[in-house]
Amino acid sequence: DVNLVESGGGSVQAGGSLILSCAASGETYKEYYKSYLMAWFRQREGEEREGVAAIDINGAISYADSVKGRFTISKDTTGSFLFLQMNGLNPEDTGVYICAADGPPVINGVFRTREFNFWGQGTQVTVFS
Repeated sequence: DVNLVESGGGSVQAGGSLILSCAASGETYKEYYKSYLMAWFRQREGEEREGVAAIDINGAISYADSVKGRFTISKDTTGSFLFLQMNGLNPEDTGVYICAADGPPVINGVFRTREFNFWGQGTQVTVFS
């Protein structure tokens, strides 16, 4: 099994910052995590889930154009935690942020959402002006 639990969401004024965390666990995760690309997605109300940032097994990082220069994805050395540092938040960043594991590489900025195998429940981020 692979368990992904997000935390760190909340309400913040435009221009503010939040740090999201994703705690990863489970026997399957412990065995295979070194081969997993990890990513953050978000789902805004009434819209499809979209990729925000991804980090592969070699540490290569991809960002959606809308968050480049503002968000930073990272993971700890044990592979147990994935983070998303979000700065310069604006109301368009409002949504449910979801951690995902075991997906394909991001090529030309395209996150192949349906091909990710494991998902967390998400944490709500609300940015007010």
